[in-house]
This record gives sequence, structure tokens and C-alpha cells, in this order.
Amino acid sequence: MTELTDLGVAAIRDGVRSGAFSARDVADAFVIAVSKAKALNAFIVETPDHAVAAAKRADAARAAGEVLAPLAGVPIGMKDLFCTQGVQTTAASHILEGFVPTYESTVSGKLWDAGAGMLGKLNLDQFAMGSSNETSFFGNVISPWKRNDGGNAALAPGGSSGGSSAAIAARLCPAATGTDTGGSIRQPAAFTGISGIKPTYGRCSRWGVVAFASSLDQPGPMARDVRDCAIMLEAMAGFDPKDATSLELAVPQWEAGLSPSMAGKRVGIPKEYRVDGMPAEIEALWSQGIEWMRDAGAEIVEVSLPHTRYALPAYYIIAPAEASSNLARYDGVRYGQRELPDGANLQDMYAATRAAGFGPEVKRRILIGTYVLSAGYYDAYYTQAQKVRTLIAQDFEKAWETCDVLLTPTAPSAAFALGEVADPLAMYLNDVFTVPSSLAGLPAMSVPGGLDAAGLPLGLQIIGRPLDEQGVLNAGLAIEQRAGFAARPEVWW
Repeated sequence: MTELTDLGVAAIRDGVRSGAFSARDVADAFVIAVSKAKALNAFIVETPDHAVAAAKRADAARAAGEVLAPLAGVPIGMKDLFCTQGVQTTAASHILEGFVPTYESTVSGKLWDAGAGMLGKLNLDQFAMGSSNETSFFGNVISPWKRNDGGNAALAPGGSSGGSSAAIAARLCPAATGTDTGGSIRQPAAFTGISGIKPTYGRCSRWGVVAFASSLDQPGPMARDVRDCAIMLEAMAGFDPKDATSLELAVPQWEAGLSPSMAGKRVGIPKEYRVDGMPAEIEALWSQGIEWMRDAGAEIVEVSLPHTRYALPAYYIIAPAEASSNLARYDGVRYGQRELPDGANLQDMYAATRAAGFGPEVKRRILIGTYVLSAGYYDAYYTQAQKVRTLIAQDFEKAWETCDVLLTPTAPSAAFALGEVADPLAMYLNDVFTVPSSLAGLPAMSVPGGLDAAGLPLGLQIIGRPLDEQGVLNAGLAIEQRAGFAARPEVWW
């Protein structure tokens, strides 16, 4: 019999409904897997009681002949950026260590209402700022993958949703929540050989999600395959009056609408994404992805997104500026850490609290953001970056005149070793393919396409029109079926 921890969301859901196994059996299997995987450091807090309680409710409902909730019997991981009532929420920062919310984020609440259980709170880059999961106050997350060259270097699981990607790849949970500001769902999914989708900005409520950059942050699901992402997204999405940016639209039935056929669809290949120095393996995978799209019935067209080169500079002005504003609330007064030196006044307390509570990368982005918002520089930097953002969005709008989805690589490389990328600017380049669609608020997804020469996963990205998650998921399914990606890390942890 297949190990229960090898099953994905759809298989667990259907198995619990049919009685092939109990929800409690599933919860127990994953709880044990989590407890044995401390070496990965994927979880900040483990919540086995939450997972078991949800499983008991699912089994009782089935025994009583009730209609089961959509995710009944499915235990998941929750990125520690989502506030969870009665369970510590830290955003992987010392400044929030010990903070226990008295309320539930909208997205996590929707998942619990759908019957899911929580295995724990997943590690991440501090305040979601990072591409390697090396900025967490609670230590680095270690990817379950290893290079096949005989080396034993600990690899980055991507970021900021590195705990989510590592846990799913290691079979510690069948799915998890992530958040994506500039690529924080898609890049870690690519690094660990799983799938993840950032929906259209506003599809999933940001209420109760610790803020990084409010005009960019968007929750989304991460799972082992496209179908599981569709199931999760249906449960997570929906209008929320508590979020002013939430879209008041009905949630489509994305799982029911899944189709791997691309017949009659046009797939755009943006010429500007062929960046200098792109590794041959990434180029080869992209070419293979184009052939897979052709095989699925799509017409391939070249498109131009001329302002792509300005996306990263614009992003690293806008996101830090919004972070500088959002993180001002952590002052040691109302909640979280407080540092109060002897004889300190209020201003001293602010400074001491933030100096001790924020990590180096968070401080770097706050300083950048405060600088670009300061008098004399606001118009030169922030205003100009917002104008560039508009031009980037217009590039995409023009591209939709000739294509339905775009196909690109997800990341410019496979996973690198922890500590290997020391230069912050070099680290920021990891987001070169993911940031443009974030600036435009578009749905985008990463699916695994193959392995590099060192045996590490590589991902392909699909970008869609606003609100066309179905088109993105279908293109992802077409790639998934043709790639036949079945590689998984060997257990060493």
C-alpha cells in the first residue's frame, strides 16, 4: 500500500470520503513525519493537536453520514505569516516572538472551515524578505534535496516560503499556504520540485497576513501538483470586506475546469526574458516547455515586454518603501518584543526595540524604503518607480492582444547552497522572472519541468491574464503531464 504521506490533497480527500482510510490515520502519519524531520527546520511551531482534532471531526462527520467539507481529512502546513488564533505567529522575526493572535486570518479561517487541519506554522524568510530562507530568526530552512555530485552542501529551499516548499517536497504535508510579493511562492516551488500559484492580486484576502508590501502581497497555495493547487486555491479565495483590496467576485470551480488541452490557445514567449548569462540548462528547459505547449495544441508567438529590464529596480524601490511604512507598527508599545534600556525615553525604546528585533535584511529594506520616501527623493525614486510599474502593466496588456498566457523560466538557476550567495544584489536577481507579473498583479504559477545536471529541480512559469487562474492552471497541467516529473529527494533527515 502507498504510504499515506505520499498522497496529495486530492488523493487524501477522496480516500477519506470513500473510507479507504481514516482522516485520523492520515493526520497521525503526517504528524510522525513532521516530528522526525527536525533537521530541515521547516516548522517554527508544530500543532499536532490541531491536525488530529480536525481529523476526528472529519471521521465523525463521515460516520454520521454527513456531507464532508471540501478539505475534510487533509492536514496542511501554514506559513508563519498568517495569524492563527491561539497559536504563535512570528513572521520568523524576533520582534514578534511570543505573539499569539486573538484572531484568525481570513485565508486560514477559510481553510479550517473547509475541513483542513494544521500540522504547524512553517518557517520563512523574516517578514517574507528573502529568496533563500536564510533571514529567519529561527534559523535556516534546509532543502530536502541534495546535489548528486557527491557533495553534501545544505541547499536553499527558496524564499520566502521556504518552509512551505521544503515541507511539501519532504512529504511532511501534502500542501501549504504561501505568500508571494515578488516570487515567494513560485521561486521556492521551482527550487524544490513542487507546484505553486500566485493568484491575481485581490483573489485571496490579505487580512490577518503580516504585511510586507501591501500593494504586492498575495496569498496562494503550494502543493505537489496542479490539481492540488486548484483545490487549495478554491478554499482560500473569495471576497473579504475586511480587506479593501479584496475582489468582490465569485470563486470559480478551478478543479472542475482543469484541462490539459491548449488547443486554440496562444502561448507568448517574451524575448526580454532571454537574459545575459542564462544557464544552458534553463534555456534548454524553456525550449522543451515550448515544445510541450505545441504538443498540447498551442500556437507559439513571440511577444515583447520592453520594460522588463526596469522591473527589478522598480520593485526594490516600491516593496521596501511599503515595508518601511508597514513595519513602523513594531515599536515595542502594543505587542511583540520591547527593549527598554535604563533611563530610556520613548524614542530610545523605539530604537532599541527595532535594533534588537529586526534582522539585517529587514533593516536593510526599511532603510532603503525610508530613504526613497524621504523629502527630496520621493519624486526621484518612488514616484518614478510607480510610473515604471504602470508601464510594465501596460506591456502585459499589449501582450494579451496576441497571446493567452506567457511561458518563461521560473528562476535563473537551480537551488544554490546556503551561504553561497552573499551579495544582497545577487540574491535579488533570483526574482528577475517573477517580479514583473507581481508588479502587474497577474496570476502566475511555477510547475516542475525537469532536473539539472546535479539532479536538482528546475521550474517553468506560466503567467496569465488578470483573473484567468483557470488558463494558468490548465497550461500548468499541460506541462505537468508532458514533463512527467516524478523525482523526489532521498530521505536523509
